[in-house]
Parts: sequence; structure tokens; C-alpha cells
Amino acid sequence: MNIHTFARRARTAIRYGREHGPIALLQLIRQMLRKQAIFAKSDIVNGYGFIREQRIGQPIDAQGVAPQTINWFIPPVGRGSGGHLNIFRFVRFLEQQGFDCRIVVSGDFPGLTGETVESEIRSWFFPLKARAYVGSKNAPPAHITIATAWQTAYDVRNFQSTVHKCYFVQDFEPWFYASGSASSFAEETYRFGFVGITAGTWLAEMLAAQYGMTTHALSFSYDRELYRPLARKDPEKRRVFFYARPNTPRRSFELGMLVLDEVARRLPGTTIAFAGADLSGFEIPFEHTDHGIMDLHELPELYSQCDVALVLSFSNLSLLPLELMACGVPVVSNRAPYTEWLLTDENSRLEPPTLPALADAICHLLSNPEDAEKLRQAGLKTAHGTDWEVEGRRLGAALRSLDPTARAPSAAASDVSGTI
Repeated sequence: MNIHTFARRARTAIRYGREHGPIALLQLIRQMLRKQAIFAKSDIVNGYGFIREQRIGQPIDAQGVAPQTINWFIPPVGRGSGGHLNIFRFVRFLEQQGFDCRIVVSGDFPGLTGETVESEIRSWFFPLKARAYVGSKNAPPAHITIATAWQTAYDVRNFQSTVHKCYFVQDFEPWFYASGSASSFAEETYRFGFVGITAGTWLAEMLAAQYGMTTHALSFSYDRELYRPLARKDPEKRRVFFYARPNTPRRSFELGMLVLDEVARRLPGTTIAFAGADLSGFEIPFEHTDHGIMDLHELPELYSQCDVALVLSFSNLSLLPLELMACGVPVVSNRAPYTEWLLTDENSRLEPPTLPALADAICHLLSNPEDAEKLRQAGLKTAHGTDWEVEGRRLGAALRSLDPTARAPSAAASDVSGTI
């Protein structure tokens, strides 16, 4: 371990201890040491045991459970997780519409309790009425059970005490891995016969066309109480924002760094503002500020100080482009089907994912304030035309439209012989 990695991990540990207390920090350290023991062997068979067909609970019919009960099977809650934020946002909207939601942490986590999960959600996100459970075997019967990540989809496939099975799909998860076991495990979940609730139309259309899924597309929006243009402190200073996620390959950190180096070379004095990860372990040869992982309430101030934002995505978009637009920042991104369902030539600058094209686009906007202002206004219009509450009602309508007398596909009905 080099000194930069050690320092980064030490800062993370200190921050975790401040937020959760010394006891929680010691528990985390013990867990990490057990996982990273020098002589420990990798237990593939048990580690991927959830792939197997293994019935959980007893089959029920529509008369055996209240019609508006929903189990959400989720990965362990992570502070600052955008995926969890979206899930909990829609849980809250469904609760407002009279649905009885439950949170089920999928997997085996000794010592983790439902009360702890509820406290984490309340502290890191916002309060929900939903009760939390740990482990699919502890999940109560529900009219609808929703998977939210490919690992949770296997538990939902095996879960019998439900009438309908749905899949809240925020990205095409096979692309998160190199071609092999994990990518095939993730892809197989789209063949389980679940009803898809997707983040955007690109996913809805692809899952329907390639896997025969019934899909309902939801759009994105932004937090109106948080994201808005704020006063520029030093308007004469050129500043470019970049969402830097070196550990998330689909956000193309390497291409972004090369593009920004070219921008800084062409336009000396331009500062690059990074956020999204700690970059202290990287050599960065141009003027920059590294803001690391920021709290949500800090982002609008940072965004509002930037003239342009570079947001790269080689899978489905995150919420970031809309949040930047809502703060009045022109967005430059790569042209692709998974970006163009939301970004257009009117509200953003879309270019081929090459160094010259992206660098040209950023330099043009930095050097032509009239064009940048047109893009800024178009972005604000796009953002203002979205509404989370509308999407929440759309989800509620989709779930109420499910056949109240249908029976969910059982584990045996799904052919997973090709996944092992």
C-alpha cells in the first residue's frame, strides 16, 4: 500500500468514526480485516450461493396479502449513494399515495438489524414510514416485491410470498464488469420475467427489445430546494467542473483527464474543479481543485462557480446533468443512445467520445459566452420541465395497473441453468 492510499483510507476511517462513533468504526475495521486476511481463501461457492434456485417463503395468492404492500429488496445502505437516494425517493412518493412499503436488505449480514437500517436511512437520507428487515428470509409477505440491483434480483426470484415481482432498473449492470461470470449473472436477471421499472426510456426500450420485459419508464428530476443558480464569486476566473470517478469505469475518468489537460493547455489559467472521489493518489499536471466526495448541500455552490461541466457516461446517465443544468451550468457530454434519451443538441453539447471533439466543445463554450448562455438557458428550461412528484405518481399508477389476481413467477419457472 503506497502512502497516498494509506492517507486516503485513514481520512475515510476518521470521517466514518466521526459520523458513526468509535464502536461502529471498530466493527468496520474488524470486518475489513476478516475480508482481507492475508491467508484467507476466497469462498466462491458460498459467496455466489445466492445464484442458486432456493425457494424462500410460501406461495400466496392475491387474497392472502393486502393489495398495496410492497417489499423493496435493496443492497446494504451506503451513505451518499445516488442509487439508494432514488429508491428511497420513490418509496416516499409511494407512501404518500397510500402504499405500505418495506425495505429488505438483501443478503446475509450478521449483526445488522432492521432498526440500524432504519436509522441509517433516517440519518443519511430522510425519514420513511417503511419498516426495514435484514435478509430475504425475514421479509414479510407482500403484494409486490421489487428488485433494485442484479444481486437482489436472485433473492426476489426465489421469494415466494408475493403476487407480483418487479425490477427497478437504474442502469445496465452487465456493463459494470468485464465479460465473464459477473456480467452473465447480471444479464440473466433480465430474463426472470419481472416487470421492469426503468430510469429513462433507453433502458425501457432495450430491456423490452432484447429480453422481452414489460417495462415502464420513469424520468429524472432534481431537488428544487437544493439545486439552483447561486452568485458567482469570481466571474473572471474560467472554471470547468468534472465528475471524477476513477473507480467507476463507465464514467470514463481517463478520457476526461486527457480532455481537461488539453483544455488547460489551450486556455492557460483555466481551473478544473473535481468532485466525486479523492484524487490525491493521481498525478494531475494542470491547475485544479479536488473536492473529493462532497455532501449534497455543498454541491450547488461548487456547480454555480463553474462555466462548463464535463459529464461522461458510457452507460445510463446519472442525475448529475440535470442537477448541473438546474444550477445554470452548460453540460458537455458524449453522444450515445444512453445519454441522448435525456440530453439533446438543444440543452447540452454532445460530441463523439474523443479527446479532440470534447476538448473543442469545452474550449468553444469557454471562449464564446453567447453560445454558453444559450446552452445555459436551454438547460435551465429542461431542468424546470421535470418533476419528481410526477414521476412518483407515474410509478404508483404502473404498480396499481398490475393484475390483482395474477400469481408471480416462481423460482422454478425461471431457467437459470446457464448462469452457473
